[in-house]
Amino acid sequence: MPRRNIEDYLKAIYDLSKNGQAVSTTEIAQALRIAPASVTEMLKKLANKGYITHSLYHGTTLTNEGQRLAEKIARKHRLLERFLHDVLRIDKEKVHSQACEMEHSLSDEAEESLCRFLKHPDRCPDDGKMIPPCNLQIESCAKCIQLHEEGLEEAGKHNQKLVAISNLKEGQCGKIAFIRGGRNIVQRLLDMGLTPGAKICVVRVAPLGGPVELAVRNSKLALGKGVSSKIFVEIESPTAD
Repeated sequence: MPRRNIEDYLKAIYDLSKNGQAVSTTEIAQALRIAPASVTEMLKKLANKGYITHSLYHGTTLTNEGQRLAEKIARKHRLLERFLHDVLRIDKEKVHSQACEMEHSLSDEAEESLCRFLKHPDRCPDDGKMIPPCNLQIESCAKCIQLHEEGLEEAGKHNQKLVAISNLKEGQCGKIAFIRGGRNIVQRLLDMGLTPGAKICVVRVAPLGGPVELAVRNSKLALGKGVSSKIFVEIESPTAD
């Protein structure tokens, strides 16, 4: 299978899935504008390669490997949308199709440089979807800029799947792995005790986009939706200790 086909399918499933829920063949066919019969055949091939789990009656979900590849191509796509819109001033209605053409040839090194050039954006301009965090073993965007300015190489990659605190449910816990943003917001969060490696548990999620209440370091904090979307954790357990 051409790698582009694989990436297109995985990204479509990633975009369509809500909180890891299964996606129907019809939804995938409509998103890719491909006949359902052709989609079914491709899904069987992707399942054989270990990228997805597929059931005729229960839909399609990404495996860990499929999720990793889907997030990677989605990140490149959404960074390219920001570049096309913010730098090249291309109309918002046109950036999606052009990013689709470019995402498959963008190298990992170019992706990292593009993110720094754009000052680490967190959402794409087309539909406001969150840009997945990078997989560099680094605790924040500010630290990435510092290391780059000092000419130091970042070592290693994250193997775990990172989830924004804003996407966690009540009772879920995890360890902070990455904070997106410049020095000011990173320092503010560090001063609140939200440091890389700190364990957090979601106590309450207010309705209608309200604040998220966290338990961290024997205290409770309330974070707005915007701030909580910038803190990424590696999920440890579904319930608090």
